[in-house]
Amino acid sequence: MILDGFAAEAIAAAAACIRAGELLGLPTETVYGLAADAENDAAIAKIFSAKGRPADHPLIVHVLNEAGVAHFAAQVPDFAHQLIQAFWPGPLTLILPRREGVATAAAGGQNSIGLRCPSHPVAQALLKACLAQQVWGVAAPSANQFGRVSPTTAQHVQGEFGADLLILDGGPCTVGIESTIIDCTRGVPVLLRPGAISREQVQAVCGLNVLLKDELSTQAEPAPRASGTLESHYAPKAKVRLMDAQALQTALDLLGDGLDAAAAKDAKTTTGDVNATSPTIATYSRAILKTRSSKVLRRRMPDDAAATAQQLFAVLRELDAQGVQLIWIETLPDTPAWDGVRDRLQRASAH
Repeated sequence: MILDGFAAEAIAAAAACIRAGELLGLPTETVYGLAADAENDAAIAKIFSAKGRPADHPLIVHVLNEAGVAHFAAQVPDFAHQLIQAFWPGPLTLILPRREGVATAAAGGQNSIGLRCPSHPVAQALLKACLAQQVWGVAAPSANQFGRVSPTTAQHVQGEFGADLLILDGGPCTVGIESTIIDCTRGVPVLLRPGAISREQVQAVCGLNVLLKDELSTQAEPAPRASGTLESHYAPKAKVRLMDAQALQTALDLLGDGLDAAAAKDAKTTTGDVNATSPTIATYSRAILKTRSSKVLRRRMPDDAAATAQQLFAVLRELDAQGVQLIWIETLPDTPAWDGVRDRLQRASAH
């Protein structure tokens, strides 16, 4: 059942649902989450079961403010406080040492926990209503089957879990990809997953060099497992392949040879660019390309990284709904602005 997330009675019903140990479809600025009381182990088990998610793969807990952080985290380094002040509420998750005995199931049994304060007004209202009922935080991984494309509308969530799930409709997500994850358990910030908040922005705020996960190889302790960091993730049903411009053009030319004359003409491109004239999916100003039967369909995505991120998962879901078997995507610019989208597509193509 989808309810208007901006209605007070819907928020009250949703908070009661969480308090009763049930699941909830929750909008955030990043993607829609499948939410439950972070300290109710039975409710957390329902999340893992509904998603088909391994129980040792930790969930991100959404909190209202720093009081919520204090409830779940054993300690918060100074640089983490700086990041909270700069970016919360917003699309930034911090991995912090977990208080013993708190949210063990949500943390996948680890001694660390991922915490985030979402900026979406519906999520904020829900967290306030939950706190009034002594629920300090809600675990809310993306509301989709494990490893698949994240939902960015209430309708996407209902398509995944059916009409029986209570879902708050907060409109399309404005960010569109999951939060940046920074590990704060090592004395220095470590980027575990890129997102809308860049590594450079984090460095500018805390004045520390942000390490990449790959740079931890010389340290004895491995990086904490965090949500959405598996090699294969965010994958549509279709096969995704990333290709440079030349390889994409060659593939189009070869594919065009197998079509009739009119279709072949439509499949051709000029000057190495894929001009979106029919429904295609493009990432960057070039193309995500899809094939179905003998047709080549194209969609041009925005030149702007943030706009592409906002649309990306919805477009991949649209292609799945159309029965697409193959998606070709031109590789993205190697610049920080595209890191989040590039990360999602690399994981999608690893499926």
